[in-house]
Amino acid sequence: MRVPYGVNKEYFKYSLFLVLCNRITTSAVSAGSLVASKKALDPVAPVYKYCLVSVTNILTTTCQYEALKYVSFPVQTLAKCAKMIPVMAGTDFSPYGKGRENTVWGISLMVGYLGFDGFTSTFQDKLFKGYDMEIHNQIFYTTLCSCVLSLTGLIFQGHLLLAVDFVYRHNDCFLDIVLLSTVATASQFFISYTIRTFGALTFAAIMTTRQIIVFGSLYSKTFWKKVSPAPTPLQQTENGSSSPLKGIP
Repeated sequence: MRVPYGVNKEYFKYSLFLVLCNRITTSAVSAGSLVASKKALDPVAPVYKYCLVSVTNILTTTCQYEALKYVSFPVQTLAKCAKMIPVMAGTDFSPYGKGRENTVWGISLMVGYLGFDGFTSTFQDKLFKGYDMEIHNQIFYTTLCSCVLSLTGLIFQGHLLLAVDFVYRHNDCFLDIVLLSTVATASQFFISYTIRTFGALTFAAIMTTRQIIVFGSLYSKTFWKKVSPAPTPLQQTENGSSSPLKGIP
C-alpha cells in the first residue's frame, strides 16, 4: 500500500482486492484441511452467523489496509497498542498527498479497525462456545462468506478489473500479494485456535502485548540511530569519502 510499483511509481489502491485474495487462500486451505481430516463440510451454525463474523472481519482488514494509505506503519502500531490519537493527529504520512484531511481520515480508519476487530473476535468466541464447532469449520464458512462479500464489493466499486490489471502489469506486486495471503492464512489459524482455546479476552491481551513489542522495537531502532555518533572526517576518508585535506598543498 505504501511502496510504488514500476517505472511510473504507481501505488496499489485496492484494499478490498487484498482482502479477497487473503480469504480465497484461507478458504482453500481450510477446505483442504476438512477434507484431509475427513470432517464434515456441513455448516454447524446457521450461515448468517458465519456471515456476521465475515462482515466485521472484512471491515477490520479493509480499514487496516486502507489506513496505510494515510498513516505510516509505526503510527498504525501506535493506534493498535496505545490509541494515541493526539500524537497521530499532528503527524502526516500520506504517500498520496499531504494535508490534515488525509491524516484525520487515516485515524478514522484505524478507529474503525479497532472497533470492528473487537466485534470479530467476540463473535468468533460466541460461535465456538455456542456450537462447539471445529476451527476449520468456522474458518471455512467465514472466509467463504468473505470471498462472496468482498468480490461483490469489488464488482460494485468497479475495482476488480483495475486491480487484476495492476497485478498483471506488476509481477512484484503479485508476489507481494501471494506472500501477504500466505501469512494472513497462517495467522488466521493461530487466531482461531487462540480464541477457541483461551477466549476472546486472552486473545485481545496477546494482541496488545504483540503491538507493544513491535512498537518497542521501532522505538529502539529510532533511538539507536539518534545516539549513534556521526563518523569523523578520518573515518569518512577511510570509508572512501573525499579527504578533508584534498586540495591543500
